[in-house]
Order: sequence, then structure tokens, then C-alpha cells
Amino acid sequence: MEFFDPISWQYSWPYYLGALALGYVLGSVPFGLIFTRLAGLGDIRSIGSGNIGATNVLRTGNRWIAAATLVFDGGKGAAAVLIARAVAGEEMGALAGLGAFFGHIFPVWLGFKGGKGVATFLGLTLALYWPVGVLCCATWLAVAAALRYSSLSALAAAALSPLYMWVFEQPLYVTLSLILALLIFWSHRENIQRLASGSEPKIGAGKKEAA
Repeated sequence: MEFFDPISWQYSWPYYLGALALGYVLGSVPFGLIFTRLAGLGDIRSIGSGNIGATNVLRTGNRWIAAATLVFDGGKGAAAVLIARAVAGEEMGALAGLGAFFGHIFPVWLGFKGGKGVATFLGLTLALYWPVGVLCCATWLAVAAALRYSSLSALAAAALSPLYMWVFEQPLYVTLSLILALLIFWSHRENIQRLASGSEPKIGAGKKEAA
């Protein structure tokens, strides 16, 4: 697994743990919850699916707050990668990106119950290697435009990301992308069940339909 090959754990593990911690702290900031409360929309966890991500924020009917959540959730993933990479190189950036993803889906401030990680995944992928990030975003948009399912769009983008990294000869990131894809499938396990049963709400569904 080439993602782990360059790591000399015996001598460098405090630095790698530091990169993971930096990513986790940045990733754990719950922008969806913060923005909806600031906008007077209440606790997003009591709306729709109860998720703190942009798709559920959209169910409040406020597209601007949903867009802000999307941008900031993606931005925190990108920031984690870029900061760690600038300080200590590619491997640190990759580990910080992984930490940011875990921080988003398992934030300590919310009892380890966070979002599903899609925007953070797209943001950190853009920062890791922007051509693949663009392809993942394009995959999400194409599936969303065709089928109107946010969850299916996310699953398609995540599933193809390791392939995209391999095609662009980015071995350091192939394994990382595979780990993130598996985590996204895990975080969307309930969505997968609803997709199979035909009960998954489409993009733009109101609160009653989502519930």
C-alpha cells in the first residue's frame, strides 16, 4: 500500500500524528450547524435526515446557507491538506486530509455524530491533486443532474476517485482515495438501503419528504 510506504513510523510518528490531529481539528468544525443557527433556522440535526451537511441544510429552503456550508466544509478539507503539505510535504498533507475527513464525520464536539463527508472529500481531493478533484466534482454534478440523488452522486464520485488517481499516476493517493471511498460508502449505508428500496429523497426535497 504505497500511501503508507514513505512513512518511517519509528522516527516520525509524532509528526504524522500531529498532521492527523491538525486535520481532525479543522475537519470537526460543524459549519452546517453553525450557519443554520446563525441564520435563525434552528438546529439542523432536527431537520430532515438530521445530518449537518449541505444536502440536509438545503432542506431548510435556504440555498445560500446550504451553499456556504458546502464551500466551508470543502474548504476545511482543502485547508488541512494545503497547510500540512506546505509545512512538511506530501505525506503530511495526505494524512491531514484523512484527519479532516474523520473530523467531519466523527466530530468530538457533537458526540462523534457528524456529516457524511462528501464536501470535505471533494475539497481535500481538489487540494491533493486538482485534476482528480475536478473529475470527482464533475462526476457528482453529472449524476446529480441526471438522477437527482445527492447520495448516489457522492457514491459514484467516491468510487471512481481511486481509479482517477491511478490513471493520473498518483500512487501516494490511490490508497488514500480507496480508504475515503470506503468510509463514504459506510457513512451512506442508510442511503444505499433507501436507494435500493426506492425511498431515497431527491435533491431539493422538502422537509416532509426527507423525513
